[in-house]
Amino acid sequence: MRKYSSKINKIRTFALSLIFIGFIVMYGGIFFRKSPILMTIFMIIGLLFIIASTVVYFWIGMLSTKTVQIVCPNCKKVTKMLGRVDMCMYCNEPLTLDPELEGKEFDEKYNRKRNRK
Repeated sequence: MRKYSSKINKIRTFALSLIFIGFIVMYGGIFFRKSPILMTIFMIIGLLFIIASTVVYFWIGMLSTKTVQIVCPNCKKVTKMLGRVDMCMYCNEPLTLDPELEGKEFDEKYNRKRNRK
């Protein structure tokens, strides 16, 4: 069985991984100290990964302010929900506000437009 997590947490994890990838690429540039041009290219590519991470963090922050806040029926904490179905950010309880989907097994495919019928 596949482990699900909330969409906001998935995007934040992606942004964090971009930061680590950027650092690894920059450290890779150290191996090319003899060639300043190659080292500079690695540093710039690493910096671009870190800038991309900043953009993703900004985007998810703006998106997070527009989400629906609901109280999780399981853990009673306020969580944010994106789309028709999502998971609680704290206890991974499946959540939906769509009455048609209540009682159905959780599947992220319900958020795709072609699966709405």
